[in-house]
Parts: sequence; C-alpha cells; structure tokens
Amino acid sequence: MRDANPITPPCLIVVFGARGDLTRRLVLPALYNLRRSGALPEQFAVIGVDHGQVGEAGWRRMLGDALRALMAERDVEFKADAAHEQAWSWLRSRLYYLRGDFADAGTYRALGELLETIGAQQRSGGNVLFYLATAARFFAPVIEHLGAAGLVRQVAGEGWRRVIVEKPFGHDLRSAQELNAIVGRVLDEDQVFRIDHFLGKETVQNILAFRFANGLFEPVWNRDRIDHVQITAAETIGVEGRGGFYDPTGCLRDMVPNHLFQLLAMIAMEPPAAFTPAAMLRRRAEVIEAVRPLTPVDVVRGQYAAGAIGRNAVPGYREEDTVSPDSNTETYVAMKLQVDTWRWAGVPFYLRTGKRLRERTTEIAIRFKPAPLAPLRSAEIGGYGPDWLVLHIQPDEGISLQFDVKRPGARISLAPVRMDFRYRDWFPKEYTVGYERLLQDCMHGEAGLFQDATMVEAAWRIVQPILDTWQTSADEVAQYPAGSAGPATADALLALNGGHSWRALTAGRRSPAAAAAPARPSRQRDVLADVDAAGCASRVCVRRGPQAGQAGAGVRRAGRESGQARAGQGRKTSLKQTVQALRVERLRASAQQASVFSANATRRRSRPVVSNAHSVGASESCAFFVGRRVAAVGAEALGSRRLRLPSHARRRCCARIRCVLAA
Repeated sequence: MRDANPITPPCLIVVFGARGDLTRRLVLPALYNLRRSGALPEQFAVIGVDHGQVGEAGWRRMLGDALRALMAERDVEFKADAAHEQAWSWLRSRLYYLRGDFADAGTYRALGELLETIGAQQRSGGNVLFYLATAARFFAPVIEHLGAAGLVRQVAGEGWRRVIVEKPFGHDLRSAQELNAIVGRVLDEDQVFRIDHFLGKETVQNILAFRFANGLFEPVWNRDRIDHVQITAAETIGVEGRGGFYDPTGCLRDMVPNHLFQLLAMIAMEPPAAFTPAAMLRRRAEVIEAVRPLTPVDVVRGQYAAGAIGRNAVPGYREEDTVSPDSNTETYVAMKLQVDTWRWAGVPFYLRTGKRLRERTTEIAIRFKPAPLAPLRSAEIGGYGPDWLVLHIQPDEGISLQFDVKRPGARISLAPVRMDFRYRDWFPKEYTVGYERLLQDCMHGEAGLFQDATMVEAAWRIVQPILDTWQTSADEVAQYPAGSAGPATADALLALNGGHSWRALTAGRRSPAAAAAPARPSRQRDVLADVDAAGCASRVCVRRGPQAGQAGAGVRRAGRESGQARAGQGRKTSLKQTVQALRVERLRASAQQASVFSANATRRRSRPVVSNAHSVGASESCAFFVGRRVAAVGAEALGSRRLRLPSHARRRCCARIRCVLAA
C-alpha cells in the first residue's frame, strides 16, 4: 500500500460526461476535497468532454453551483474568505471544457491536441487519467476511440495512461464478457480501473482493519460461531426522474453484482498474505468465485406501489415519469447466498436492497450462534436473545455489539444490551463523497479497491440464472407499499430457510427496549415455524422429481397473490397470508411428486432415506411426508428404523404424520 505521503503524482484528468450528475455530485466534489486535504499536486488539471454547448465558463459556473448546493445539503458553510472558497478557486482555474461527440473520431483528435497543450502548461509528465462518467452504452465506443487515437498508448519514460470505468460494467454476463474483450484489446489490465464507490467509504474500508487488526473477532469469524449474515442496502428515494435508465436495468443489476457483492467479499474474504493491492484484490475475487449460483427459490423481488415516506405521499413505481405503466421491473430484491469455502460452508448470507423503503440504511449484521450449553435458560430467567455484531455503513456510521446481561434485581433475569462505537464520537467529521480514496489510488496505480475482469464476470455468473428466469417469466412482480420494509415474500424467504427473520429497518441505532423486542410477533412465529418444515419438505421432495422448478413457481405465484391481497392491510396480516400461500404451493408441489418419491423409497428400502440425521434441518425435512401416500411411506420408514433420527425429532415427525393421515 502507499506510504505516508498522500500527494498524488502530476497528472491530467479527462472526464467523459462532464455535465452529468455523476461528475457534478461525486467526481468534482471528490477532487475538491482532495485539494482541501493537500492531496493534489500543483501540476494538475481537469478536462471535461461532453456534447453540450455550455462553454468553459458555463461549465465552471455549473460545477460551482453544484458544489455549493452539495455543501448546503450537508450544512457546511461556504464563505468567500474560507478555505472552501480558496480550494474551489484553485480547482476552478484548472478546469477546461471540450465539446464533442463521443462517437466522432474528430473529438479524440482535438482531445489529443488539448492534452499536449495543457500538459505542457501544467508539466504533468504525460500522466493522463480518463474517467468514463457516461452512460454504459458509451463505454465501449469511448475506449475503442481512445485506442484508435493512440491516447492510451504507454511509452516508457513518457508517463502513464489509465482509464476508470464506472458501473454497471455490462448488462449481463455476455455483455460484461464482450466489454472485457474490448478493454483487453485496447488496454493492459493494469491500465483499467473498474470502480465501485462503496469501496471508497471509510466504513467499508474499516472492515479490513476491524477484522485483521484485532485479535478478538477473527477467531470467531467462521461457520463454527456465526449463524448467518445479513447485508442490507435500503433507500427511501425512488427512481428520482431516472426511470428511463432504471426501467431496463432494475434493482438486481443496479446493486447486487457490484455494491452488495463487494460488501460480501469484504466480510467473507480470507486474510491476505500481505497488505498489498494485488493481494487484497485476489482475496476479494476468491469470495465472489466461491459463491454458489442462484436459483429462483433463493431470490424474491418486489416493486414499490404508492405509499408514504414519513408524512409525504409518494407515487408508485409505475406512476413515475418515463416508467411504463405495466412495467415489471423490480425495485426490491432479497436473496440467500452460499459461499462454498472451508470457512463459510453452511452459513447463509442474506442480501436485500430496494427503493422507497422505510428508512435509508446500509449495514452488515452478523448473528452468532447461541451458547452450546445454556444453564440459565428457563421460563423464570427469560429466553436468550441473539448476539449481533452490526457494521453500520451509513448513515449512522459505526459498529455495535448486542449481547445478553443480567437485569439488575434480586432474581436472575436476562436482558439484551448494546455496546456502540460511532465515528462521530471519536473522529472529526469529514465531508467526503466516497470517491476521494479511489481517485487517489488510481492516480497512484493501486487497484486493491477496484475490480478486475474475473471478478466482474464471476459476479454476473452468479445472478445470470435469475436474470434469465425473470426475462422469460410471465409472473407479476410482487407489490409493496412505499414506506414499508419491502414485500412480505422477503420475510417468508428467511422463514423458510432456518426460521430466520430480517432485522428491523432503522436509520439509527435502536433503543435497548426496541432491541429487546422480538423481530416478529409470536402469532406469526408459529405459522412460520410450521411452514418452515413444510418448505424444507417440499424442497426435498421436488428436487427428487423432474419438476424441479415448481417450488420456485409456487413462491412467485404466492408472492403475486399476496401482493394483490395486501392493499389496505397491515404488514403482519400480509406476512401471514404470504406464508400460508407459500405453504399451499409447497404442499401442492409435494403432492405432485408423491408417487415419484414413493417409488424411489420402495426401491431404496435397504438405504436410509435421510442422512446427516443429527441436524435439525434433516429432522424437519421429514415434513415432506405430505399426502396420504407419502405419509404412509414415512410411517413405514420410521417404524422400520430406516429413517435414522434422534428420539425428539422422531416424536415430532410422528406427530406430523399422524396429523396428515388423520386429515
């Protein structure tokens, strides 16, 4: 990694898409912040390229207005005699504008001449950084034209040439591979920097320090101690006038292969042999490559309907400008992932992200397994609460740890408490946009916080089966009211996978009283526990037969029906309806497979029907004995001891089978 000197080498930055929102709200403010911190050299300039007829003075004025508006949003005073204005005056004098068409070769000839002129004035040493802050459809043409014009050719002793490519890098696996092929023909891999601004956040980078600089947590950072992990990126905003971009993209493409997968990689990566950019990049890539490809039963989607954010009424997605009134594009997605490594085998990672949700928050929540022996567990003492380690990425940056303690008093009673670390309590507030560190690293040639070609393609390979399924599916996307926590099918997804539940969506830390409250009402817990068994059952049964996709179709059907039934009803009721609908679909699929399973069981009488009998999951999967024929097979298997289960699990299964046979 870099030494203590933060100053970047002399260089020119060329920004394609100079008038765009990304340039105005992120790229130029990041350069401004770097200047204020003393990280930019005197030999520096920015050239903006765009098709608009704003001129150099107009572009400078536009960026100045945008910067002041950003400061006003963050309650930062911007006075003419303050350091803010001094830094802006310095940067403004180094802004140049070139009007041109990205598809016109003449634009690049003019750019080459301008680079020579300004490079000589600023003594930049031939170092040029090209930033593609354009729509994704321009990435390939711009890179090809840069190569054809010789603007990215590197000659020893004449400086470096590098290119930053924004996300999304491709629209699917095939387009990502095609774009990587174009990049590979024009650039060396060490010249291209595929950026993800989530990795520029201090709280994300702190994950590495938290894990590898402290001896307390890393020994329990594995499948032996961690029950599951939840990664949440929730937004309260809608598409904000970007319907034309968002509608063909959707939430899955926009957030999962890049932002959420990078958070997953930081949490699940192995310790690097050295703290170098190459080692860090390799370790993150290994996590993405180890993620099991998704199947339809592991993913749910939703689309926000009309509702309210706080006290403000907001329209539904289909009522947004430039959005089709019958659009089936998802604005919410939740999924269960498995990372097939020695450290994480069997630990589910739950990811969710969406727009128009109750609160804006991004967090990584790690739930630890309960103590193996619980001598204090009794009705008088109270149940054990879950132990949570939560990394708050935004907006309330910090780390919290929740655990149980004795409640003060004469009797022994347990209560959950929380220890909090907040950045604002320990460090001065810095108004950054998350791009500062990434731009610095790129100018220094360090790619540790970027993505390489293999990582990008591995991420798309994971989600591609879901994209293919949704493209051909006629199912209606589930609706959820704006201002809610998302579709009820997302809750059912966790309930059907081990009886888990999502953490409550809160922008800040929950109070101790709120933390002590159960995440789900008890009347729903019984329903979900029952359906969890039925869900496991139908998955086992369905996977034995040829109609392996029926369970997924059932989930989607149930989600659609629950979305239609949810208008005007509370979330608790809708969750119960959704779970019941899921149960019906699971049992229906199981019944269709009953004859197949019965025949298989008859042929395999000499072998156990269920292995790994010590696990609760295996015992619960006996609920696949649904329908009279299957239940009879199960009863016969239990009686003949071919179904090896612990005594308590055997009693539970027998009770379920008796209920089915008596129905």
